[in-house]
Amino acid sequence: EKQAEDSNSPECSEPETMDLKFTSSRKYISISVPSKSQAMSPHIKSVDDVIVLGMNLSKFSKPTQFFICVSGVFMFYLIYGYLQELIFSVEGFKPFGWYLTLVQFGFYSIFGLIELQLIQDKRRRIPGKTYMIIAFLTVGTMGLSNTSLGYLNYPTQVIFKCCKLIPVMIGGVFIQGKRYNVVDVSAALCMSLGLIWFTLADSTVAPNFNLTGVVLISLALCADAVIGNVQEKAMKLHNGSNSEMVLYSYSIGFVYILFGLTCTSGLSPAVTFCSKHPVQTYGYAFLFSLTGYFGISFVLALIKIFGALLAVTVTTGRKAMSIVLSFLFFAKPFTLQYVWSGLLVVLGIFLNVYSKNMDKIKLPSLLGLWKKSVEERKSRTLSQTV
Repeated sequence: EKQAEDSNSPECSEPETMDLKFTSSRKYISISVPSKSQAMSPHIKSVDDVIVLGMNLSKFSKPTQFFICVSGVFMFYLIYGYLQELIFSVEGFKPFGWYLTLVQFGFYSIFGLIELQLIQDKRRRIPGKTYMIIAFLTVGTMGLSNTSLGYLNYPTQVIFKCCKLIPVMIGGVFIQGKRYNVVDVSAALCMSLGLIWFTLADSTVAPNFNLTGVVLISLALCADAVIGNVQEKAMKLHNGSNSEMVLYSYSIGFVYILFGLTCTSGLSPAVTFCSKHPVQTYGYAFLFSLTGYFGISFVLALIKIFGALLAVTVTTGRKAMSIVLSFLFFAKPFTLQYVWSGLLVVLGIFLNVYSKNMDKIKLPSLLGLWKKSVEERKSRTLSQTV
């Protein structure tokens, strides 16, 4: 009876029409139209590609990606730190930290625009309101940090900046709802204690502290703690590229600083001073900005691939190396307390890296090792009793 109905159906009487409809329906099923926020350029193979300075890191394995990012961060930011201290060693330049930040943001905007023109997908994915917030935090981080060098020496400023590991963890809990284990917390405590010990040694050997500088670097620390989590959340939510992040955040920040310097009448004296020393100011500032731009590209790649906490751990290790180079290239008093506090910071970095690898390569946890040793002792005691 069913065969009879099938034979009398109009679809079976016209098999060519049925095939045409079926083929047509398959064509429409195979085409998926993405939403406006997720639209991709036909030239882009994947929205998950991480491109740094024209190099697609997504083609490499995770360990290779980590090695490339860490090498880029260390190489460029070590040069960046040396040039930063060199600029502020110019006599009379210390009051113009905000103007240096303005020049730096201007160069960053130009570099970001050039890099964005070299990639195929030039559209802005992250909303403008998010960029306004990121630009404000970036201005606070870099502007206050540069200005604090007019009141603090470079190692003390770097030590304060290294203490942002705990604020980043707190920001990750409140902004992204993250949870950290005991090893992460222990790593943050070790690093903070080591950095506090370093600061106490610096105040004893060469007391160069100024309350204004401490307030400025503390505010920069708070902004720096928030910005990593905001960047990570925005880049993962909207699949934004590194060049896009740099271009829009720093160009908007350039407008913020320019408006602030114009209102406070701080622009004219800075321009007059820098015009008298163009090589020591604008020349060094160009190299300073170029290495910083390359470094921030690798930092954003670290944030996008591995998260804000691991990125902060890597940059903290870089800052420790910058302190060592600062003592080597610039004359400063030295004490062995710097060494012990530095080793405590290294212990904190090791604990943090151990915590990250514990889940990826299934390393035993510290609590697991302790329970295993207790069970072995109990089994030995039982065997001896038997």
